[in-house]
Amino acid sequence: MKIRDVATFLVELPQKYPIAPYQSRYRAASRTGALLIRLECNDGTIGWGEAPQRYLGEKLTGSEAVQLRAQLVGHDPTAISAMYANWGLDGGYIQSGVEMAMWDILGKVCGQPLYKLLGGMVRERIELACCMGLRPPHEAAEIAKLYVKMGFTTLKTKAGRDPNEDVAFVKAIRDAVGDKLQLRIDPNTAYSAEVAEQLAKDLEPYNLQYLEQPTPADLLEDSARLRKLTSTPLALNESVTTLEQVRRILELEAAAVLLPDTYQCGGLWPCKLIGDLAASAGVPCVMHCAHDLGPKTAAMLHLVASTPNYSLANDCTYYGLEDDVISRPFKINQGHLLVPQGPGLGIEIDVEKVHKYRI
Repeated sequence: MKIRDVATFLVELPQKYPIAPYQSRYRAASRTGALLIRLECNDGTIGWGEAPQRYLGEKLTGSEAVQLRAQLVGHDPTAISAMYANWGLDGGYIQSGVEMAMWDILGKVCGQPLYKLLGGMVRERIELACCMGLRPPHEAAEIAKLYVKMGFTTLKTKAGRDPNEDVAFVKAIRDAVGDKLQLRIDPNTAYSAEVAEQLAKDLEPYNLQYLEQPTPADLLEDSARLRKLTSTPLALNESVTTLEQVRRILELEAAAVLLPDTYQCGGLWPCKLIGDLAASAGVPCVMHCAHDLGPKTAAMLHLVASTPNYSLANDCTYYGLEDDVISRPFKINQGHLLVPQGPGLGIEIDVEKVHKYRI
């Protein structure tokens, strides 16, 4: 069995309230972009993968298939370890989408859902954390109330423009819903160690589940020091890339929670290994979300279903999509999603939707 052809599709889908407009410290957006990667094998088997659009640095264009054909055609699509070792793909966005499509193919060839190939089911219902961009406090309060009605129990918010704004944001949510939502806030590396320390202390009365990546990704010693100065738990996302980096985080005791993502770590398998490595140090993991469409959401569900250490609610903005590129979009029920049971990713791509949203 060999890869016969590669196609890439850059798509952009509209988002809706309460996700849109989604404001981070970097930008505001009401649409989400992704690169879909389609691998076709010589026996007709097709696998799909998804990588999020880059919003910092060089953007994905949709023309990546030209280079990928040179790198992938003729290779065994089930040789996932060989892909990492020998195929010369980049370590992030593109590789993660290719790897996802390879897992999809492997599951289809075996006639098994992906979670069975990743170790078997630990949990069949995956708990989700709803998300919120930066909003005025009164809007944040109303959205938090809506999320409680929708059945979510964990909320992640953006932060990072100003520490005083961050505290006011959290206070408004706590005043609106009390302890009905566990809270996480994410400044996206915005602050110096000194500012992050004061922010963490100012947030102590609000009993956050964690403060995510307040300082730059490479300042692991600062993260370790900050953990000793505050009772607010600290999580890391942008710092979570390679196994070597995760080992260093754990050795320094620089985080209470880790948030891997396929595009940062290079695929599902590295995220699986990171989950197991973190478990050895007693540090739970949460799958990060990049405003994912159906394929990447499905991949998250399979990974979390089969990896015990992804034990907290996993970031999700799926409910904020106006549409999707899969034939049967996921239905969130009381803040949970069921794991797909079909072979591979367990989804079917709606090719008409792919072309509708292609840019």
